[in-house]
Amino acid sequence: MRAMILAAGRGERMRPLTDHTPKPLLKVRGKPLIEWHIEAFARAGIRDIVVNTAWLHEQFEATLGDGARWGVQLHYSHEGARYGRALETGGGIATALDLLCADGDEAFWAVSADIFIPDFVFDPAQAAAFAASPLLAHLWFVPKQARHPTGDFGIDPQGFATITGDLEVYSNIGLYKRAFFDGVKPGEHQRIRVSLDRAIQARAVTAELYTGPWANVGSPDQLAELNATR
Repeated sequence: MRAMILAAGRGERMRPLTDHTPKPLLKVRGKPLIEWHIEAFARAGIRDIVVNTAWLHEQFEATLGDGARWGVQLHYSHEGARYGRALETGGGIATALDLLCADGDEAFWAVSADIFIPDFVFDPAQAAAFAASPLLAHLWFVPKQARHPTGDFGIDPQGFATITGDLEVYSNIGLYKRAFFDGVKPGEHQRIRVSLDRAIQARAVTAELYTGPWANVGSPDQLAELNATR
């Protein structure tokens, strides 16, 4: 099974730090944000990782290379260079599906590069069980945040994701199937929420609450807070 790290965003709220450095390459506790994810995937035995890029795309390969230092192969989907802009999460993943499913697997991990999850485990057994299931996605939510008090999705008693009820925050961590993105064309600009709402209403998405350390690194102040703590 392969994995995707979503790294194409401009990082407007992180300016001026992102004027010259892509947000995923900003350092948290001594290493780029994206490197935390690469290391976690490598520990889980994932050897092929797709990284999508747009803003300052050339810096990713210059900084990360081909992934050999972590024992993985990095594959780049340079959507900004090819299409002239970032394609949002739904469009970015749909555009990279041939890379994500190149080994014949229909399931894959996807995680945003700009979240900090030092203790999250990309569990191979859980991924294999998901791949064998009829589900289209399995998501991780986190408790409501001070910066996001309204939440995004809920979880019903059977473990299915909902769009009503007591809402938690989508963590930007998920397992997906290729079929989840049916109807989204390569190169199309689309938020993932469009596909999520459709799949959730079809009861094809399960979810669980993650209560470990999690941060959406969205501003220079948040970055400074993370770097001030260990």
